Amino acid sequence: MQANNSNVNLSTVSDIIVALQTILCSRTIPEIPDLETPYSRATFPNPNHCAIELKDQSISAIITERQHQLDTVLHDISGLQTVMNDIHTLQQQLFEQKNKIIKSINLHQRLVSPLWRLPTEVLSQIFCHCLPQIPKLDELQPPSTLTAPMLLTKICRQWREIAVGMPNLWCMLSVEVDDRYWQQGAFFYDTWLKRARGRPLSLRLQFHADDHSTKLQHLIQPYVDQISSLSVDLSYAGSDTPELNMFHNLLALKEMSVYIWTDFFGDNMQASMSRSISQLPFTLCSFCISGWSLDSNELSSCNPIWAHLTTLRIGVWEAPDALHLLQLAPNLSSLTINIVFGDAQALGPFTHTNLQTLVINCHDPGTQFCDLLNALSLPTLRVLSVYRVPEWPHEEFKAFLARSNCPLENLIISDREATDEQRAEYVDLAPSLQFVLR
Repeated sequence: MQANNSNVNLSTVSDIIVALQTILCSRTIPEIPDLETPYSRATFPNPNHCAIELKDQSISAIITERQHQLDTVLHDISGLQTVMNDIHTLQQQLFEQKNKIIKSINLHQRLVSPLWRLPTEVLSQIFCHCLPQIPKLDELQPPSTLTAPMLLTKICRQWREIAVGMPNLWCMLSVEVDDRYWQQGAFFYDTWLKRARGRPLSLRLQFHADDHSTKLQHLIQPYVDQISSLSVDLSYAGSDTPELNMFHNLLALKEMSVYIWTDFFGDNMQASMSRSISQLPFTLCSFCISGWSLDSNELSSCNPIWAHLTTLRIGVWEAPDALHLLQLAPNLSSLTINIVFGDAQALGPFTHTNLQTLVINCHDPGTQFCDLLNALSLPTLRVLSVYRVPEWPHEEFKAFLARSNCPLENLIISDREATDEQRAEYVDLAPSLQFVLR
């Protein structure tokens, strides 16, 4: 039976199946002949057996007959195996034909589906809502065929053409540098970014600065005029200085986050980081740096970047460093700051006229928050969040509200709870205060 033709004739296959069923139902397997002889139960060794002969046949004749029987069975096994192989091949061809038929059914069902008849403009809007919701750029994950936009290119030809032709679907990308698959990955990333067709790009880059800065620079160089948001995960374990100055020519950059993961933070690295930050473009208005706390000298060496920022998240060593930062960044409207040490220090008075949101996290149970309250006046402050303060400075905070005369709306105090009397006093000083959260 031959079944090499992939275009299986279904009527012929049906005939074959009926014929096989008929044969199998009507055919009886021949009974196995009796293989017993007077010698089958003999006890060996017996020195007289070699000379014994049966009445009609000798032992040699028995062996000859058994060999003939074995050849017949082996021949039947081989023939049956050939038939089974042909049947298996035929079965595979039928499976292939089944898949083609199902695919054709699905295709024609889509032609009568209302979804298939939706205008391209409507599908485009639907595709935009299919993109994963990313709260922050540093939470962006590498592309997956299980999520949009790549998933949209796997449904059908029409959806692929629409998705590939929508630049706003390809404006966000998480890039991981892996030496094993870098060439393949770089081609994939470049293809992705080209589909954005000049739109502003948001990128998350994860790499080892001492090994991969050249590769990343080669990848992003064609898109320096498009990158507006950038998150950099810097895993660094060497003794050389990292090459972050590769980002100084990103003239469209507005938002940047740098996350440093290292056990080594020597003088050379601090100097290199300060120099790299100072060279960031003046277009940058939002900046976050995590994993590195700066002192006043390092803050000054990063200038002039602070003067252009409106949003900043950063760590400093002490309260005077925080005050110095506010002096260097007069245009800040939102500041999230971690203060490491809390030794009591007298600070000179300072007024910041643009700060509307201030989040302070005190790592050491000292007086850093109280010191800042005594020094600062924030006439435009609307939101104040304070974390890990061992004792809430009620009187100092009242003095701050009176001095600032700010339109404070939200006060968030972690690990401490203001009494009803304290809240009432705060509302008297800041009538716009709507609620106090703990």
